[in-house]
Amino acid sequence: MSKAVNAPKSASLNSRQITMMGIGGAIGAGLFIGSGQAVAMAGPAAVLAFALAGLLVILVMNMLGEMAAANPSSGSFSVYATKAMGPNAGATIGWLYWVQGIIVIAAEATGAAAIVGGWFPGVSQGTWSLIFVGALTAVNLANVARFGQFEYWFSFLKVAAIIAFLGIGVALVFGLLPGVEATGFSNLVAHGGFLPNGVVGLCAGLLMVVFAFGGIEIVAIAAAESDDPRTSIRKAVRGVLFRVLVFYVGSALVMVSVLPWYSPELAASPFVAVLTLANIPWLDTIMALVVVIALLSAMNANIYAASRMLLSLSERRIAPKAIQVRSRGNTPYVAVIASVILCSVAVVMNYVAPDLVMPMLLNAVGSTLLVTWAFIALSQLILRVRADRDPEIHLPVRMPGFPYLSILALVMLTGIVILALFDPASRTQLAATLGLTAAIGVLNALAQRRTRVRDALQTPVGAAADTEKAKEPSPAQEKVR
Repeated sequence: MSKAVNAPKSASLNSRQITMMGIGGAIGAGLFIGSGQAVAMAGPAAVLAFALAGLLVILVMNMLGEMAAANPSSGSFSVYATKAMGPNAGATIGWLYWVQGIIVIAAEATGAAAIVGGWFPGVSQGTWSLIFVGALTAVNLANVARFGQFEYWFSFLKVAAIIAFLGIGVALVFGLLPGVEATGFSNLVAHGGFLPNGVVGLCAGLLMVVFAFGGIEIVAIAAAESDDPRTSIRKAVRGVLFRVLVFYVGSALVMVSVLPWYSPELAASPFVAVLTLANIPWLDTIMALVVVIALLSAMNANIYAASRMLLSLSERRIAPKAIQVRSRGNTPYVAVIASVILCSVAVVMNYVAPDLVMPMLLNAVGSTLLVTWAFIALSQLILRVRADRDPEIHLPVRMPGFPYLSILALVMLTGIVILALFDPASRTQLAATLGLTAAIGVLNALAQRRTRVRDALQTPVGAAADTEKAKEPSPAQEKVR
């Protein structure tokens, strides 16, 4: 049988690369474009919306970090959900995450192709999408060390762009640029106050910005392929949380300080709107290139995460066994290719029916982030209670403030779901995602039942008891989280 990803033959990702992968997965068009819409809804209070969403991310990532340090696995939260709530729960969230990954990869390829297609009108957007999918597939088929290095520099370019934006923004606020008057912080309260649209506007902004943090959970998946998973996950969680919070909250603060929150330019393209004040030449092209890099970086990280989740499902006999086949360099190339093939199908379907396919698919998985975080929170709460009751279980990393902060995370997630119910578009999206989750759960339960029946029919009667006894974990195995 192929070697499991949990104990790779040549683990070679380091904590620096894993940290950058987490940043690369989380920083995409949601920051460069979507943040402007959040400002239009919440006004200057968008800074508070990002901070509240950031608090939730801190809680969720600390919970995930505790479980990942105790049991590093490429199946990550899917494996932990299995341990906490049973096989069907783990399989359901695993398949849901994989399906969501496939659709998001296709959407990112389409978004990048739309921009590049404007530069090269002779090549169709569908062709560009497939070119991007093919190129990043090649990157993911390479040795994991090369992949890690590629993604590191990919993410580094995004980080450099954001740091440059923050630096220019500070210079604009304090009047450090020649020929540009200082904007100061008056825009924070000068146009209807800090909460111009009230608490309703803040809630609408929070509902939008929380989804911008999606992708950060990849650090727990990638940590399983490092030389020291427990140390890597600890460093990566701290590094990703600090940097992402600074980038998101800092960027929002610059936006609402430099320009009035109701500025149409800020809503359309916030980074371009701010940097225009600095009189930077070729600004539109530069920011378009940054957005393309951001999309491709997130796409690259998502191909990795989707393939590893599919591999984990196969290792647990939830996906076909053939998925486990690896190359000589220990790359699970079948998992990568299987994921990319379905992504390519989505890209082609979107090219044929652009106004139907992608909006429908994105609507179905739009609230997957909330479901994933809810599974993480519930799993950590259950597993931590079990660990605290057993003095023989040692947790390398412990969630601080347990159980109060874990409960707070669940309360915040519940509050976001309630907010979504009052917004027509979000309500439809949430219903579609919950319907997809339920469908996956039912189909998986039926598939697993059929597998058990088939195994029972194929197992000789005399050997059945011995087989079941062999499957029972030893007391030592039971201690492992």
